[in-house]
Amino acid sequence: MIWTVPNILTVLRLLAAPALGVMFLYFTRPYADWFALALFVGASVTDWFDGYLARAWKQVSKMGAMLDPIADKAMVSIALLVLVCVSQVKLFILLPAVLIMFREVFVSGLREFLGDTAGLLKVTKLAKWKTTVQMVAISVLFAQGIFEHYFVMGSMGMDNVMVADILQGAVPDHGGLANLYQGMVWSGYAGIALLWLAAVLTVVTGFDYFRKAMPYLKEGA
Repeated sequence: MIWTVPNILTVLRLLAAPALGVMFLYFTRPYADWFALALFVGASVTDWFDGYLARAWKQVSKMGAMLDPIADKAMVSIALLVLVCVSQVKLFILLPAVLIMFREVFVSGLREFLGDTAGLLKVTKLAKWKTTVQMVAISVLFAQGIFEHYFVMGSMGMDNVMVADILQGAVPDHGGLANLYQGMVWSGYAGIALLWLAAVLTVVTGFDYFRKAMPYLKEGA
């Protein structure tokens, strides 16, 4: 493997994928959430930079082309597993996560089966948008976990009436509880909406790849 800057960025992104899960094994929240968010956002940024630099510096390599989609899929899949676990397997996160992961496995299987003809399953613009929406959705959901933790900690020791009075402005909000609550609620709504949008795009692009592969899947083809 040629250790060019684009390839190094790709390998770092690949290594960051399992590190996401490790964060929640060795760190308590919200530190695990902060580290996971930083890792995921950093990896998402390098996803754009390594491809851009490889093209700009004419350093496109077979190893980089092979590792790049693997790093993307590993990062998204592990991040989704982490989110499903920390959400305590809530259906509105579990279902889109299952759809996204099923599609990734299905398309990878198609590419492997097609072998030399897998070039017909080139990444489309819609598939690139799908990846972008996935990464934004996951980043927002990690941020939601941070808001939720600080809101719970800030309201600890208060009864429901006191919390409601603070959120309604009836009593002074010295700890910024209302801002934390708004951040928790809106990042949650936005993250889930984006995750479902990513799931829809995932299904659509997966079906498109399957349709293109159909002529090569027929017996005798």
